Amino acid sequence: MTPPAAGQWLDGHLVSLRAPEPEDLDTLYAWENDATLWEQSATLAPYSRYALREYIATASTADLYTSRQLRLMIDCKATARTVGIIDLYDFDPLHLHAGLGILIDAGHRRRGFGREAIHLIAAYAFGFLHLHLLYAHVAVHNAASLRLFAAAGFHRCGILPGWLRTPHGFADAALLARLNP
Repeated sequence: MTPPAAGQWLDGHLVSLRAPEPEDLDTLYAWENDATLWEQSATLAPYSRYALREYIATASTADLYTSRQLRLMIDCKATARTVGIIDLYDFDPLHLHAGLGILIDAGHRRRGFGREAIHLIAAYAFGFLHLHLLYAHVAVHNAASLRLFAAAGFHRCGILPGWLRTPHGFADAALLARLNP
């Protein structure tokens, strides 16, 4: 992967990635409190506006090595609208790997935003943070996410049996990984 030009790590053709701003409160509140998404995100309870406001206030100054996570907003460049969020989580500074999670708003899916956002954050993680590996856990029945991660260069490494608790019992998760090229 050819590194982007200086200052271009998080800027693509379709989307750009940026830190959360106070103006994102309503959007984050809606996504974080959408119970239909909790199965994928492991959320256990709703978030208050206060908690999200505090998160936004500290996220821009949080140190990845301390917080072990990085959340970025995904903005569509053509409309300047926020279309999703992407996270590096469980960052391990010793073994140089992190989990990757992404949410694209339902009204903006299947337009290439997710794939480009993953490519951008992977370029940043590998080229700037010098991570060795990114991984994701995806429910085996989530065909759209499995296709998205495959299109972004992730490979299935295994199955985690009964990894996700769902309203219908436990579901398997695919363990996906992408190595630094």
